[in-house]
Amino acid sequence: MTTLALGPQWLDANYLIEQFGLIGVLAIVFAESGLLIGFFLPGDSLLFTTGLLVTTNQIDKPLWLVATLVVLAAVLGDQAGYLFGRKVGPALFKRPDSRLFKQENVEKAHEFFEKYGPKSLVLARFVPIIRTFTPIIAGVSRMNYRSFLTFNIIGGILWGAGVTLLGAALGKVDFVNKHIELILVAIVLISVVPVAIELLRARAKGKKTPAAPGGPGEGRPPVQRGRHAKR
Repeated sequence: MTTLALGPQWLDANYLIEQFGLIGVLAIVFAESGLLIGFFLPGDSLLFTTGLLVTTNQIDKPLWLVATLVVLAAVLGDQAGYLFGRKVGPALFKRPDSRLFKQENVEKAHEFFEKYGPKSLVLARFVPIIRTFTPIIAGVSRMNYRSFLTFNIIGGILWGAGVTLLGAALGKVDFVNKHIELILVAIVLISVVPVAIELLRARAKGKKTPAAPGGPGEGRPPVQRGRHAKR
């Protein structure tokens, strides 16, 4: 199966699966779900392609097993992110920008978490970049662990199994098999729409809100215990 290159070859879902197999898929899902370095990885297209390759027998594993392992990797990834957030705490908001870390991503994830509460752990699964940082922010805010675990599992199942099963189901459709490169492009575009909308909203809000005295960022206290923290 050939796919349209959407960026560097090492970020192409089909290439990654061919090179690293199911183990590579699980490692990427784990990293993208809660490790700071995993925010740029191709989660949605990777899971869709994985399901499709299971259906076409290019991944020689039962679909139920693949979906279960993907969900487990996603849940454990969020768990790692949560524990990292609890350990690092407010220091995360003071970390300087680098090539692989942008303070803006942390702030957007924090706003997303504060806006949607515990259900953000489910919603964020379907938003690239935000899904990586949200469990970390939940840890920083010391969200009640039982509540976190519940929504983590729900989100892991809906996203991990859902996207994989969607790829498997559509993989049986001739049109999808003949136009897989277009399908993957569509998935990527759809997945970045929420991010684009948030960026436009933030830009519009920035134009309306005058800068606070004392320079940008001054007066924003580090987050210690959010409204979802354990009392």
